Amino acid sequence: MSLDSDITLLKGIPLFGQLPTEQLRLLAFSAVRLELAVGQVLFREGAKAASGFVVASGRVELTVGAGDKKRLVATCEAGSLIGEIALFIETRRPATGTAVAASEVLEVERKVILRMLNEYPQVALQVRNTLSDRLMATVSELGRVRQTLMEIGGRPVRRP
Repeated sequence: MSLDSDITLLKGIPLFGQLPTEQLRLLAFSAVRLELAVGQVLFREGAKAASGFVVASGRVELTVGAGDKKRLVATCEAGSLIGEIALFIETRRPATGTAVAASEVLEVERKVILRMLNEYPQVALQVRNTLSDRLMATVSELGRVRQTLMEIGGRPVRRP
């Protein structure tokens, strides 16, 4: 893929979609393209996470557990961002990522994101606004889930 196609791919990711072309170009240029064969593990549950991955093509399954306790959490297809939280903080992988089809992913390192946020305050503001909007939507959805659970259970749910 070309730099322009990588920029287009990144622009389709909600977290990056509002970034100026110059910053998208920086991300695309800094990203490492990885080719994965079917069955190849991209990362393992519990491993330190210092990057996120954008699926350019193929499919990556996220699973937790092992053996007969292994459980599918998500299937990520082209245009998916995997490991978003690792772009901002030190963390560990909550699941194992395995290619279930021949796949290509772009690896975006945390240090690139943090450098960009430090050097371009307007980008930091855009990312903050995007994350803030998503957090508010999540809080709202959790409120609806709480209400549904209260209706099912017939009694109030205790808050910590």
